[in-house]
Amino acid sequence: MNKISGLVITYNEAKHIRACLESLWQVCDEIIVIDSLSNDDTVAIATELGAKVYSQAFLGYGPQKNYGVDHCQHAWVLSLDADERLEADAISDIKALDLTNSPYDTYAFRRKNLFHDKWIRCTSWYPDHVRRLFNREKVSFSHAQCHEKVESTAHTALTSHIRHYSYTNYHDMLHKLNKYSTQYALDNATNQRRVSAWSPPLHGLGAFLKNYLIKGGIGCGFDGFTISLLNALGSYLKYAKLLEIQRYNRVQS
Repeated sequence: MNKISGLVITYNEAKHIRACLESLWQVCDEIIVIDSLSNDDTVAIATELGAKVYSQAFLGYGPQKNYGVDHCQHAWVLSLDADERLEADAISDIKALDLTNSPYDTYAFRRKNLFHDKWIRCTSWYPDHVRRLFNREKVSFSHAQCHEKVESTAHTALTSHIRHYSYTNYHDMLHKLNKYSTQYALDNATNQRRVSAWSPPLHGLGAFLKNYLIKGGIGCGFDGFTISLLNALGSYLKYAKLLEIQRYNRVQS
């Protein structure tokens, strides 16, 4: 049988952590939780469910997950966010894999993003392939502060699903959009990526057209339009904030 370590990073995830861990136990032999000093019941719930919990002040998404990988016992690691859980088809697919003789070092799943308790089947929200099962002896997470991913060349995508309770409401979406756009700008400023004044509007417009027209947001009613609009705003802000840092640094130099 496949030996798999489950990995979850948490901060105040008492609302979600139980369902997440219960789904992981369907296919994992151990679960590692890296908690960023939660002040709710996250640690108690995770401990109750048999996870090995380690406390670590938040290092950024990529570094935090790599810290967790170092605590995993098995070569194959299945990483979920606390607000994600495996669906039945993903559990079946994972159990059917022969990981010992796999030609791949990473497997991606289709992610069902839910909003207002409804699966959003359009825009960039679906199928939204995410790499979650990987061989830690061959690959690792990128060191990005946000939008980290498993860096792999020998990967494949399964057709099974992870369910993602992504946002509670539009207020929550705007809060995270602001947070992630700042982290994106800081990551790329560190990498000395250069942008122009045209970058924010062009990327914002491109994101809206892609999500609303190409990715089918136009067929998803009010949510489809609003998500397309907010995705465009997120893209605009990423480049606007990067331009702001670039110009500020230029003035200071």
